Formats: sequence, structure tokens, C-alpha cells
Amino acid sequence: MSIAANKDGNAPIGLFDSGIGGLSVYLHLAQQLPVERYIYYADTLHLPYGDRESKEIEAFTLTAVDWLYKQGCKLIVIACNSASAYGLDAARRCYPHLPIVGLVPALKPAILASKSGHVAVLATKATLNGMLLNQVIADIALPNQTEVTKYFDPQLVPWVESGMPETSETAQRLRQQVRAFATDDIDYLVLGCTHYPFFRAFLVDEINAQQLSMQVIDSGQAIATRVQSLLAKQNLLATPENSIACRNDKKHPLVFYASKYDDRLDGVVRRLLGAQTQIEYVF
Repeated sequence: MSIAANKDGNAPIGLFDSGIGGLSVYLHLAQQLPVERYIYYADTLHLPYGDRESKEIEAFTLTAVDWLYKQGCKLIVIACNSASAYGLDAARRCYPHLPIVGLVPALKPAILASKSGHVAVLATKATLNGMLLNQVIADIALPNQTEVTKYFDPQLVPWVESGMPETSETAQRLRQQVRAFATDDIDYLVLGCTHYPFFRAFLVDEINAQQLSMQVIDSGQAIATRVQSLLAKQNLLATPENSIACRNDKKHPLVFYASKYDDRLDGVVRRLLGAQTQIEYVF
């Protein structure tokens, strides 16, 4: 069966993550493409993906992409590094006419910009072990004689969702790790999980407080630029004159779908996006 993509420029952009971390990508998209409509799929029934088998992650990814396709999305962003590592190729094979953008940690620009020849990537086990990341290490880091340190802390995602209390053990461990990175002469920290950009300001404050020469980067801005480029190339950018919300000087509400309802969900989402964000939930 041939699967056709939606060619309506005012159709929504779909985003998918195993949880709510992909909202960091949504924020970049909404800032760069404010007149677009967005639908977000959070597979809260099966999170976290980071410790799951590759075939499981692929199957969950295909289910999410299929759901977003059936909502009429004109483009889908797999806003999950683990899902991109193990499900992106399969999704593109199943939906060859649908633009699908995947995430890979912003390791390449960090390697090319590094002066010390040593960078670190913070991510889940699935992302750190995945083909996409390790291909960048093989193709870019090794030829440039750059060492890549992989770092994983299972408590970082729960810490983000709990509001990132600065007195917690996780926060203290992160401060200590920043000092350890500096001791190892690491000059770029790559945030390779979609939850992690939410604590970028915490890292930058710590780096500045310690007067360290270290940069922090993530993939969100590059993804937004890529999405804009793809939509422009296919003549699919939404137009303000056709947007009722924009005519009223308002943004479209984010349509948010979760595969499992959780009483905490609304509070966490609004904490990450800001109370003023308009959200329409679908359960």
C-alpha cells in the first residue's frame, strides 16, 4: 500500500518522544516556526526507552509515527535520541513519502569546534550504544583525533521531571561531574537526551561559577532549522493569513497525546513549557 504524505501547508507537525523530554525540541520549533500547528505524542506507557532492546524501541517508534501520520501530520520529528537510533530507518522505510526528521546528539559540531580535542556527550545508554552516535565517532571524531567521553546518569531524567531541585543529590553529582570534565580538559558538553536541555542553564551557571572554559550544546536549534528547510523546500510552510490563531495574535495550542495517563503529567508539562502555554490534551 502506498502511503501519501499530507501536502496541506496548514497541516500539523508531529513530534514523538518516549516521554516529555521532546518538549525541549518543541520549544525550539515553536520559536522558529510560530504559525505552525503541533501535535505531540508521548509514549508514557513504555518509557523509558533508554534501557530497552532495540527491536522494542523500533516497534514503539513505528506505532507512534503511525498515530501521528493518521492525525494528518505533514512532517514528523522523532524527538527522542533512543527512538532515532533504533527506529528512524524503519519509519522512513514504512513512510517513504513522509518527511521524518530524527535526532542525533550534536556531537559533530562539538568535535569540529573543540580546541582541546576532548568532548563529552551526556545521554541514555541506548543513545550512547546506538549506531547514529557511534557512526559520528567513527567518521568524525577518530579522523580529527578527538576523544569522546560518554556519560550516563539514570537519575537525570527524574530530576528534570521533579523540577530540578538544586539541593538534590543529582544536582550535586552533576556539579562534581562538571569539575571532573574540566579536569579531563573537556571543552564541549553535548546534551544527547531531549530532557537535558532543560538543565542547560544549570550547567552554564555552574561552568561560569567555576570559571571554566566549556561550552554546552544540544540538537534542538539544528532540528528546528532542518524542519524549516524541509518544509520550505516542499512548499509546506504554514502561512499566517490562513491561520485563525495567528490572525488573533495567538499561537495554536499544543495538542498533547499520552499513551498512558498520569496524574503528574499536566504539572510536569506546564512546569517545563511555562504556565502560559496553551495545551490541548488527548488521552
